[in-house]
Amino acid sequence: MTASASEGQQTAAKGIGCMVLGCALLMMSDALSKWLSQTYSVGQIMSLRNVFVLVPILIVVWRKDSFADLRVNRWAAQSFRALWHVLAAVFFVTSVSLLPLADVHAIGFAGPIFIAALAPFMLGEHVGWHRWTAILVGFGGVLIMLRPTGAGFDYLGLVPLAAALSASFRDLLTRRLSRTETSISILFFSSVAVILGGLVTAPFDWKPLTWTGLALFVANGLVNAGAHFLMIEAYRLAQAPVVSPFKYSILIWAVLFGYLVWGHVPDVWLVVGAMPVVASGLYILHREHRLAAAGRRAQAP
Repeated sequence: MTASASEGQQTAAKGIGCMVLGCALLMMSDALSKWLSQTYSVGQIMSLRNVFVLVPILIVVWRKDSFADLRVNRWAAQSFRALWHVLAAVFFVTSVSLLPLADVHAIGFAGPIFIAALAPFMLGEHVGWHRWTAILVGFGGVLIMLRPTGAGFDYLGLVPLAAALSASFRDLLTRRLSRTETSISILFFSSVAVILGGLVTAPFDWKPLTWTGLALFVANGLVNAGAHFLMIEAYRLAQAPVVSPFKYSILIWAVLFGYLVWGHVPDVWLVVGAMPVVASGLYILHREHRLAAAGRRAQAP
């Protein structure tokens, strides 16, 4: 093995490690949100968590003297994306407060399937029969997780499904925005939108913060920011096809946190339904990278 190949493997291993650890921290943040939801409202959790996500962003911008990166070039497009981001936050925090973490994230894996299904209509991207088959298989898995047995239909499962759909619209709009807006401006604008969206509920159901509550909100925001930093770092260290599949490790962390903290054990509907959803998501990811690689080879001189 050459030195460059060995170094490449070590870098890939670091990228995978960052992705797995980032998923663990993201799940810790979700667990903190679920814990806080026993006392505080969805709107209050949305606002205060994003305040403490915003603080590290501003510190980084200030230290790098890169305030110009916060400039917004397309206000209407940024606002439309932020609307979907706020809706995704509302549905997600609500689902975390109502359902076991494993259920929320297993159903949330419908996100890549929604993106693949919506891409032809929103971005004009071609989706062949391979991916359409994977999309149908994935949606079949979602239906299983919703327990469609007459009176046993789990309507609460529609909440994380709505979160996944809203996040899919947000992510597709991000692809368009990334041509003219910086990543930091998109993140900053969206965080501010979530804070303001949560503040709308302040007159109705916000509760005074205790010192313990404040500490948990601070920890939630910092852990969330750390999770996203590690996941971004994973893509910097290794190629997307190497690290992207490890995003599904979040389901393992969800089961672990749910069991250790709340004693939640996934039922057979969740386990059986999650398998085709994860499999279809991984296949769509594989197919997209394969087609992208073929496109690059075709354009090569």
